[in-house]
Amino acid sequence: MHIIRIVNKWLLALAMLALCGGLAVSAPRKVTFVLASDIYKMSEQNGRGGYARLAGAINAERARGGKVIVVHAGDALSPCLMCSFDQGEHVIDLMNRIGFDVFVPGNHEYDFGKQVYLKRMSEAKFPIFAANLRGPDGKPLPGHRDSEIIDVEGVKIGIVGLTAEDSPEKSNPGDLKIARVRATLEERAKSLREQGAEFIVGVVHAERHIDTEIFDHGIVDVLLSGDDHDIRFIYNRKSVFVEGGEDALYVLALDITFEERREAGARLEWSPQFRIIDTADVTPDAAIAERVRFYEEQLSRELDVELGTLKAPLDSRSAVVRGGEAGWGNLITDAVRSVTGADLAIMNGGGIRGGRRYEAGYKLTRRNVLSELPFGNKTLVFRLTGEDILKTLEHGYAAYPRPAGPFLQVSGANIVLDPARKEGNRVVSVLIGGQPLERNKYYAVAASDFFLRGGDGFTAFTQSALRTRVEDAQLIANDVMVYARKLGAIEARPEGRVTSR
Repeated sequence: MHIIRIVNKWLLALAMLALCGGLAVSAPRKVTFVLASDIYKMSEQNGRGGYARLAGAINAERARGGKVIVVHAGDALSPCLMCSFDQGEHVIDLMNRIGFDVFVPGNHEYDFGKQVYLKRMSEAKFPIFAANLRGPDGKPLPGHRDSEIIDVEGVKIGIVGLTAEDSPEKSNPGDLKIARVRATLEERAKSLREQGAEFIVGVVHAERHIDTEIFDHGIVDVLLSGDDHDIRFIYNRKSVFVEGGEDALYVLALDITFEERREAGARLEWSPQFRIIDTADVTPDAAIAERVRFYEEQLSRELDVELGTLKAPLDSRSAVVRGGEAGWGNLITDAVRSVTGADLAIMNGGGIRGGRRYEAGYKLTRRNVLSELPFGNKTLVFRLTGEDILKTLEHGYAAYPRPAGPFLQVSGANIVLDPARKEGNRVVSVLIGGQPLERNKYYAVAASDFFLRGGDGFTAFTQSALRTRVEDAQLIANDVMVYARKLGAIEARPEGRVTSR
C-alpha cells in the first residue's frame, strides 16, 4: 500500500506540473479532410456513388468527432442528365442539403454560360473559393472568396481555392477572368503565411501536369484536386497530394495529425493518414436518397421515351470515342449532317460522355441520347475553306493513336492518317463527299457551338462565317433524337471513315 500511495502522489504531481505549464505533454490534434469531385450522376451506380452515399460517407466522418472539413473540388453542375433540363439547379439543392465547407468551381460549372453560373452560385449555401476568378471588371465575384484562415485547436490553417484555368477553352465562362492556377496559388500561399497561417491547404480543379508542378515545388502542405478523375495519394514527407476520383464512387479521407510543440516558436510537425472510403460499404443518407428519387421521377417522365432499336452494338466508353471511329460518333455526325445538309459534320470525341456499351437489340431512349450528349451544345454550320478543314483535322488527330478529347468523329468524309508522321502532318488524304479536299474551296461544316468558342483548341472556327444564327440553333441532342426516331432501326457502326496506314 505504501508503494501505491507513493506512485499515486507522483502521478498527481506530474498532472499538477502539466496543468501549471511546467511539463510539456504530447496531445496530438487532428483535422480530417473529406474530398469528392467530378460528380456527374446523382444516383448510385451498381451500389456505389451518387449523392445519397456521398452524404452517408460524410455523415459517418462527422460522427467520428473532431474537426472535419468537407471539400468538393469542382465539376458539379454539368454534364448530367437533369442538368440538361434545369442547368444544375437540382445539384445545388442536393449540395446545400449535404453541406460542404469548401467548393471550387470546375471547368464544367461554366457550361451553361456566365449568367447561369452566377445564378447557381447565388443559390449556394456553402462557401465558394476561387482566388483566380474575377469578374470582367477585375473584382471578386459576389459570394466568392479567395481564401480563409481557420483555427484548429491552436493551429492556424490557411485554405485557398482555385478554379480551372482551362475553362475558357473547355467551357463557356464568357468574360469572366481566370488567372493561372500555380502562380495564383503561390501568391496566395505566401500571403496566408504572412497573415500567420502555419499550414496551407490548396484546393484546385486542375489538370495533372499542374497538380504535379504544385506538389513538386512544395507550394502548399496539402493539395486537394479534381479534374483528372483519378484516385491518388502522394506523400514525400514534406507535402501531400490527394485526388478523389469521380461520381463519389469512392470518397477520400485525409487525416492530418499535428504534434504538440515542445516550445514556443518550434516548427509545426504533422503527419498524414490516408483512407479510401468505398461507398458500397456506406449507409446512404435517407433524406438525400428521397430527394434524389424525387428528381429521378421528374427525369423519367421526360426521358424514358423510346426512339428506335439498335441493329448493331454501340460503345461510348472514353477510349473508344476518343481513340478511333466509333458507332456513336457516326450516329451523331450523321444526324447533324442530315438535319443541316452540310458537306461535312464533325464531333469531338470528348463531347460524347455516356461511357457505356449498348448491345444489339437495345431500345434507345431520350435518356440515352442525353447521357451521351449532356452539355446542351447546339448545332451550328460554319463556312470553312479546305485549308481550314485540313488544319482542323490535323489538330483533332494530333494525339492519334492515343485517345484524346479532340479526336474527331466525322460524317461526309473519308480520312486516312499516318500516325508515324510528325504531329501536324499526319493527315495523308481527305475525301469530302467522295471527292479530294480542295484547299481553296469553301465547305459547309456542321459542328457544335463548342467549336465556335475555340473549344479543345479548334481555333479555325472562332473567326469563320456562320450559316446559322447561334440564337436559332437546335440542340445536338435534339437532332440525334429526331434522326434516331426517323430511322427506327439504328445501325451505326465503324465503316472506314477514319483509317490509318
